[in-house]
Amino acid sequence: MTIAEGDTLPEATFRALGPDGIQTMSAKDVFGGKKVVLFAVPGAFTPTCHLKHLPGFIANADAFKAKGVDDVVCLAVNDPFVLAAWAEATGAGGKVKVLSDGNAEFTKKIRMDFDGSGVGLGTRSKRYAMIVEDGTVKVLNTEENTSEATVSDAESMLAAL
Repeated sequence: MTIAEGDTLPEATFRALGPDGIQTMSAKDVFGGKKVVLFAVPGAFTPTCHLKHLPGFIANADAFKAKGVDDVVCLAVNDPFVLAAWAEATGAGGKVKVLSDGNAEFTKKIRMDFDGSGVGLGTRSKRYAMIVEDGTVKVLNTEENTSEATVSDAESMLAAL
């Protein structure tokens, strides 16, 4: 069953490229005791993700903080090296934490995966955004079409806070 509002997020391992190489974080590390806005994208550098979805969260980082959000997290089924390059190219650093779910472990556990192998993408994440408080999903907005960011965009999530 797909994750829903009121559900507790499952345990999973996330990765990010840090100064000493790849760092691992658990779901508890990312969400425990915090208010987090998590948004997921099908892939770094892909048109909607790169030009519309991520930029809105970067531009509104201060507005999220002002509403009591501890972290804004972008999740993708890409490797941590690609995501680090994407964060650098977009200026996400210090505003949005970009985390890798490279094996789609978390994405599959919450049933937000889709098969993009028909166009050479393999397993990817659906486009969605959620507000998570101490590991519990409070708000979940899922796009019906992964090439759009209309209900999972930064403005929609700010309005939901």
